[in-house]
Amino acid sequence: MADLIPVPLRAARLILSLRRQGITDDGVLTGMETVDRGVFVAENLRPLVTQDCVLPIPCGQSIPRPIITAMLLRALHIAPGKDARVLLIGSGSGYTAALLSQISRHVFGVERYERLVEQSRDRLKQLGVDNVTIRHGNGLAGLSQHGPFDRILLAGAVKTIPAVLMGQLSKQGRLVTPIETRDGAQILRTVTHDRDVTDEPLPDRLALLSESAAQSL
Repeated sequence: MADLIPVPLRAARLILSLRRQGITDDGVLTGMETVDRGVFVAENLRPLVTQDCVLPIPCGQSIPRPIITAMLLRALHIAPGKDARVLLIGSGSGYTAALLSQISRHVFGVERYERLVEQSRDRLKQLGVDNVTIRHGNGLAGLSQHGPFDRILLAGAVKTIPAVLMGQLSKQGRLVTPIETRDGAQILRTVTHDRDVTDEPLPDRLALLSESAAQSL
């Protein structure tokens, strides 16, 4: 996966910034050091990839700030060993899927925008990432035919967690998602198969997944 590796100095700056913001998970940091965010955006945006900013991608979507991506991955608590099977809802550009590929056995991504599906499939293939499968469709329905999953990550915020996704968690599974609160804020929620819930604040708002738009596909 040599083509994934970013410019070393650029990668070092990114990892130092994440450590200063409290990210210490070795798997998360290794993945973010290995996978170049610049591969997943337009060429004119590549000078910005290690800056603390959101990067736009097609279909009105975006790649979050590095700290947000790191927080999402950290909350999954994926143990070393690449044994986890992960469902990613809202796979977008393929960047988060590529990160997860570094610490998981297999990643199943679902994306509602067909253009992003095609682009991310091509990009991941060119990079030699062979443990990611991207599907086009309604991610909020999950992928029951490939479950149960050890981890489920929603890359955008929802108001409620669909029961069908909880039903696709393995017995030791964990679901992570940004949640839209009643006052318009967002929190990062982790729910285990046994319904233990942990919340933490998010420094940024993520795009709200449109259930009606997703279900129309």
